[in-house]
Amino acid sequence: GPGRIHTTRSFQVWEGGGEYNTARGLRRCFGLRTGVVTAICDNSIGRLLEDCIYQSGVDQSLVKWMPFDGIGRDCRVGLNFVERGFGLRGAVGCSDRAHSAASKLRPGDIDWDYIFGQQGVRWFHTGGIFAGLSDTTCLVAKEAMEAAKRWGTIVSYDLNYRPSLWVSHGGLERCRQVNKELAAYVDVMTGGIGDFYSCLGISVEGVDLDAELETLDPEPFKRMLQKATELFPNFQAVASTLRSGSSVTLNDWSALLWCEGEWFKAPDYRKVEIFDRVGGGDCFASGLMYGFLTNQGPQRAVEYGAAHAVLGMTTPGDTSMA
Repeated sequence: GPGRIHTTRSFQVWEGGGEYNTARGLRRCFGLRTGVVTAICDNSIGRLLEDCIYQSGVDQSLVKWMPFDGIGRDCRVGLNFVERGFGLRGAVGCSDRAHSAASKLRPGDIDWDYIFGQQGVRWFHTGGIFAGLSDTTCLVAKEAMEAAKRWGTIVSYDLNYRPSLWVSHGGLERCRQVNKELAAYVDVMTGGIGDFYSCLGISVEGVDLDAELETLDPEPFKRMLQKATELFPNFQAVASTLRSGSSVTLNDWSALLWCEGEWFKAPDYRKVEIFDRVGGGDCFASGLMYGFLTNQGPQRAVEYGAAHAVLGMTTPGDTSMA
């Protein structure tokens, strides 16, 4: 919300999550049929989450409901508190998501062959946040990707590095180990320039990560993404958003895409007024997917992605609210 987490007396509730945000964008903004595969704790908070998802139109038939033990010791609904910032005051997030139902998922819990084989799902999306929730979620992600490959389903992955996920979970070394293993199954990889370094250990001589994180100049991004494609030749497309901000509220935005040996760039959006920046990357991913799923080509795909990201940051919550 607009206030400070540590002094507020009320919170506005939104549903969210990297994979879900992307599915919601594809459903609500772009009109494609999507579903979410996850686990939710079966209590009043879980049913509130279910009610929020109903509005999105995202199919929930594949949700695994986990029994509530009365206190949340065995499973719970993960929470993420966010203050969106303003002007010179940066956005702040406070995660309270340990022991969530989704983190309890294990290989064998989901029938992926049914999803990709019988239901004919064309595109599967996951990312580094889900993979980092627990020791088992990375195995679930790998199991899903292997099944997707068997059935010819496109696999996309958003690196989404979050230091808090790895502090007590093996640190940067474990983060890279997990993400490198999963990257071998990915067709379409997305992430910021810092994500490629933190999650995959990719660095490029002459690229200052701290300095280059705030620029629309595509050259440092090209060098980083090019190296990623060399290390992981299975990548058919790699994309990253580009942003530069004079304040939290006023940003310049663009996006860059490498696809099968060629570069494509979205137009530069100058002086975008940011209402809530959370979920911009997920909005970008859903626009990118829409362009590819509708066979409109890489240039149109990256344009859809950047436009949807900019739209998403003008509304509250993690999505464009289209």
